[in-house]
Amino acid sequence: MEFTPAKLNFFSFFKIPSAFWSGVRVKSISDTLCEVTVKHRWFNQNPFHSMYFAVQAMAAELSTGALVLMHIKKSGTNLSMLVAQNKSVFTKKATGRITFTCTQGDAIKSTLQKAIETKEGQTIWLTSIGVNEKGEQVAEMQFEWTLKLRS
Repeated sequence: MEFTPAKLNFFSFFKIPSAFWSGVRVKSISDTLCEVTVKHRWFNQNPFHSMYFAVQAMAAELSTGALVLMHIKKSGTNLSMLVAQNKSVFTKKATGRITFTCTQGDAIKSTLQKAIETKEGQTIWLTSIGVNEKGEQVAEMQFEWTLKLRS
């Protein structure tokens, strides 16, 4: 699969439908960063009229996971990936369109290289920052990804 926003969004329709139906969409992806947006609406709100935390987590995780997937594909090796832990900090009500951005593509590339060279599993903490349309931070989410060669 080529890594374009359209193809990743098509992929999410079939592989992560709860994210797709909640409005989570990849907006851009490159070697170094991935941006994912989601708009607050009735379908993904909580009782306090802001975006449900799990919807924010889906968008944030996709911003990190899409980068990992892209670098695995570029490496040409058969690696598995799995989230082992996550941490979240919410700083403001999430309303309107929220954009989650992960900018750690270079760190992913070096961690994958280490997994390939050592043939040992590696972990990496990736951070995704969520901002609203005014540029105000609403959330910071971290995901610990485990990466290892498949036998």
